[in-house]
Amino acid sequence: MQRNHYFLLSTLAISLLGACHQGKQQDKKSKHEEDSIAMRQQYANSPVLDGKTAINHMVFDKGLDVQLVAAEPLVVAPVAMTFDEAGRMWVVEMTGFMPDTTGTGEDKPDGKIVILEDTNRDGVMDKRTVFLDSLVLPRAVCLVENGVLVATPPQLWFIENDHDKPGKRTLVDDQYAAGGNVEHQPNGLLRAMDNWIYNAKSDKRYRKVGNKWLKEDTHFRGQWGITQDDQGRLYYNNNSENLLGDYFPPGLGGNNPLQQRAAGFDEKIVPDNRTYPLHPTPGVNRGYQKGTLDDSLRLVNFTAACGPLIYRGGLLPATYAGNAFVAEPSANLIKRNILSDSSFVAKGVQAYQGKEFLASDDERFRPVDLVTGPDGAIYIADMYRGILQHKTYLTEYLKNEIKMRKLTLPLNCGRIYRIIPAGSHPANVVLPPDSLCNLLLSNNGALRDKAQQLLIDHQEVSQAPRLRELLKDSRHPITQRHALWTLEGLHQLSPEDLTFVWQQPDASLKVQGLAALPSVLNSGNVKAAVAPLDTLSDNSYLAPVVAYVLPAVSKADKAAATRLEDKMIKAYAPNRYVAAALVNNAVNREAALLKQVTAWNPDTTLVLRKQLLAVLKNLDNKANAKKMEALRTSLPRGYKIFNTVCQTCHGKNGEGIASMAPPLNESNWVNGNKNAFISIVLFGLTGPVEVHGKVYKAPEINGDMPGIGASDEFNDADIAEVLTFLRSAWNNKAGKITAADVQQVRKQNQGRQKPFTAGELPK
Repeated sequence: MQRNHYFLLSTLAISLLGACHQGKQQDKKSKHEEDSIAMRQQYANSPVLDGKTAINHMVFDKGLDVQLVAAEPLVVAPVAMTFDEAGRMWVVEMTGFMPDTTGTGEDKPDGKIVILEDTNRDGVMDKRTVFLDSLVLPRAVCLVENGVLVATPPQLWFIENDHDKPGKRTLVDDQYAAGGNVEHQPNGLLRAMDNWIYNAKSDKRYRKVGNKWLKEDTHFRGQWGITQDDQGRLYYNNNSENLLGDYFPPGLGGNNPLQQRAAGFDEKIVPDNRTYPLHPTPGVNRGYQKGTLDDSLRLVNFTAACGPLIYRGGLLPATYAGNAFVAEPSANLIKRNILSDSSFVAKGVQAYQGKEFLASDDERFRPVDLVTGPDGAIYIADMYRGILQHKTYLTEYLKNEIKMRKLTLPLNCGRIYRIIPAGSHPANVVLPPDSLCNLLLSNNGALRDKAQQLLIDHQEVSQAPRLRELLKDSRHPITQRHALWTLEGLHQLSPEDLTFVWQQPDASLKVQGLAALPSVLNSGNVKAAVAPLDTLSDNSYLAPVVAYVLPAVSKADKAAATRLEDKMIKAYAPNRYVAAALVNNAVNREAALLKQVTAWNPDTTLVLRKQLLAVLKNLDNKANAKKMEALRTSLPRGYKIFNTVCQTCHGKNGEGIASMAPPLNESNWVNGNKNAFISIVLFGLTGPVEVHGKVYKAPEINGDMPGIGASDEFNDADIAEVLTFLRSAWNNKAGKITAADVQQVRKQNQGRQKPFTAGELPK
């Protein structure tokens, strides 16, 4: 009887999955997949739960409580949030995201920025004010001075706040989110400790000085969400990586466009990407692929990591301080990681094996953003949607999962929760404007950050004496850092302040002082800074930071900077972090620096020499700019698809992105057998792949590249044009691919859902 029941379930599931295709390329189902099909039927329903009931479906750490702060209709599809000085929550509502599996109407202007208030101070939001509406897929918000930064692709706008109504608009960046798709566009808008605004999925930073907005290059970071620790270091991730981050202050480096990745930035902080869902999670994009789900149909590794948070709130027990929390909406959970420092190197491990900090068996629970509130609680933005995957990468398998469990609707849900100690009732905090300096002493990092920002936004220069008192109070090292950067933001930081900082025993404070040096250095005070820099450069902990500030020294005293650089080359040529800083500084003089290094030491294994050679190779690629512009004209659709889909993982210059994807430029797969290349793009590629004689595999890259052959966005002519574009771009010199070529490969592989492995592809 059980065997007949299994046969009926399997037959039904196979028909639903649309897998009844014939032909020699048809995938043969493994025992794992057959068992999975039967098991899926036990979870055929995905009921919609109200916000309070949904809490009963969560399992979380003992000693904590989860409280519902807001739910529909007060909030809908929240994807990002922040707090103002009155304790009000500003929320980005991305209501237009994926109304169905084809994304119909996704470009409808129905997104909003709303303000939620707790008027009776019971911990629950009860008032909603729409600040801004008619937005297309808004993705980030940041409060600055008397207004709001809002990211609405492709623009970044600053909108003044006129009594909670939009006032004057200033275009900050018309290319903030140009190219890419909704999963791969800049976001975050994090006001960091150094007073600049940083982003995920971006290599740009912003800052308002007077009435002018500044935009500068920085390191490329992450995918969705960005956070900072008590040293102002940034952390982020991509969909498959638990936690990435920086070892150094964020304003250092990012100046050499030929440098693909600088050591000490975009580092793997937590290499363990295992997940432990509370329930079977078949509704992930490559759930059909062996290794994506375990034998109980639970997601094995991160596939939608986002919204990282370094907890600095001071409300939860001390064991949570400095921990990194990461949302995984496709598995309906939040991960906890424990971080530690060795010298300047940050590393972390998962807090638990076999369980999670918070997990739900409600498939529609979609935590996408985590922030610390002014009350010290962890706030969770739950988009509460069935469809999580964007149409560009949506597989036929997942389309059928969505259909089977009716996950398309509803579209009008959304929740915000907070995590607090059990039995506690923390009140919302309103920041008193007359005691902002004292808030820099708070054990809540969110309050310290906000106090620093408000002091700068209101240009409270009269507070400089009090800030200097805090800077000199070594009993509170975290407050010292905030005081230093608040003085910098008020343009009150002096060389004497930095001299004091460099004389302190706290090495992490010295790092902050070095990072702030460029903002005060000039020809009048550079002489007094050179001697301390010389001394500090002898410390291997501080040497990379000293190296990064040499360009600022050079602007004021080129000879002094040259002497320091020469000293550091000879002392630290094998040091990958100092070498990265020196390469960053060598814009337009990479060849000269290589000649200098080689004359001093011809050893070909020197780290600095290797990094310079890599940059010089990229210089050759940069010469292709004119060629790329011609391709943009001759293959416009291919160029657009490249910028929307391909460059988000492979990079604008085709040289690949660490932790994401290998190079396309001069790739044997791009320039080789056209049927192999077509097969990869149609069906995807999984596992190790060799490019330029180097084998790329996870975690150096994402081990799985999704195909776009099942996407309704692209027809065979579109795919042929982007492939032709790639085979002609940069240094690639391969032949044209036609729609007929694509159709032929599609026909030869009719019925295939699995991605190819490198070994399966034609040579």
